[in-house]
Amino acid sequence: MRNLLRFFRTRHWHIGLGAALLTLTLALTAIAYWYFASPTRFTVAVGPRDSVEARLIDAFAEALAHTRRDIRLAVVPFEDVRQSAEALRQHKVDLAVVRPDVFLPDNGLTLSILREEAVVVLAPKASKIEEMAHLEKKRLGVVTHHEADAPVLTTILAHYDLAPPIITLVPLGADEVEAAFTGKRIDALVFMAAPVGKEAAGLVRSVLKATNRAVTVVPVKEGEALALKWPALTMMTVPEGSLSGRPELPEEEFKTVSVSYRLMARVGLDRGPVSKVTQYLFQMRSRIARTALAINLMKAPENETMTSAVLPNHPGAVDYFNREQESFMDRYGDWLWLLLFAGGGISSALAWMAEVFARKRRELVDEVLDRLTALISEARQAKTLAELDAVTTEIDHLVTHAIRYARQQATNTRAMSALILAIDAAREAVADHRRGLEGRRSSAGRLVQLFPERG
Repeated sequence: MRNLLRFFRTRHWHIGLGAALLTLTLALTAIAYWYFASPTRFTVAVGPRDSVEARLIDAFAEALAHTRRDIRLAVVPFEDVRQSAEALRQHKVDLAVVRPDVFLPDNGLTLSILREEAVVVLAPKASKIEEMAHLEKKRLGVVTHHEADAPVLTTILAHYDLAPPIITLVPLGADEVEAAFTGKRIDALVFMAAPVGKEAAGLVRSVLKATNRAVTVVPVKEGEALALKWPALTMMTVPEGSLSGRPELPEEEFKTVSVSYRLMARVGLDRGPVSKVTQYLFQMRSRIARTALAINLMKAPENETMTSAVLPNHPGAVDYFNREQESFMDRYGDWLWLLLFAGGGISSALAWMAEVFARKRRELVDEVLDRLTALISEARQAKTLAELDAVTTEIDHLVTHAIRYARQQATNTRAMSALILAIDAAREAVADHRRGLEGRRSSAGRLVQLFPERG
């Protein structure tokens, strides 16, 4: 502690403290710049590797990097959509492409619906199949593109009490549809696809060709009820002409059930950066479409149920859709005010410390002056030359301190003048008394020489 006080009593503590404050300021500035200027990085899980969603997310990540946005995505591929959703649930990634009917992570919140696949039921007009109930005792061809498609279709058929053997399910490949209708192997066809996608278009062409372009679209009218029973399913309205323009198919919009592929973020992510991800995803849609046309199928969650959806939405995404994104001051204003208050407190503390140590230095000068004054008396009261030499040594030590203080500018002119007077007075007192002591000593020596018998 004494060494520390000694350090602070010198002028070097100003330099050390200034250097420390400068270093701290530069470090805080560098940290602040890194925090605010460097992009926020997210990992996003996608599966399967060669899926439509994988190409879309890859294109999005490249667009973010190419345009130097403040968001970056690192794509982590998985073998299927279940694994990507599981990675989100286990907190291995920040974002993930999720198909809720396959696996819905309990910590996943929706940013956007990348695309929806509708359940489409087609039948020749000659079959008179116009409602789902009319499929009883019929042979239904089933085309699936994902292993999860069959359970969804089975669930929907069970809702209408159309489980086998009441209905006969005939699994088909996409290239077998036309031959199945022509050979009277099936009476109707069901598949899941985006209504305006290539897969749906190819299947519709096969059905039109096999039925001489006379096709009926069978609606799934209880889509809302099905969605209430199984939240992973959603009701969807397919606009007229979505499946075919010539002939117009459907002739009028119809209701059905759909499954969705969603970009989800895990619970706990800061809403600000997540809002930016959602914003850039929708703003860069045309750029992403150059390499991933599926982005045109993307849509926002229903606005009416944005904050009360069965499949919850992330607050950051809701901020973007409702135009309530936080500004810089909204997010960091409180911290800035706290820093300003803290800066004022630190400045006051430093000023107090400077005053304390300045007072200590003045007290040290006063101590030197007091000691020099005392030494004047001690010098005149010294009885031997040895005592006087001790006083001289202490004066020299105090002079050394006075010189150091003067070089460090630790004293003012008035104090230095007092020090000079005190030092001169002390030295003069020593010199006078030394002459006196030496004079008495020489007189005593002469007496001894004259009267040796008395010595």
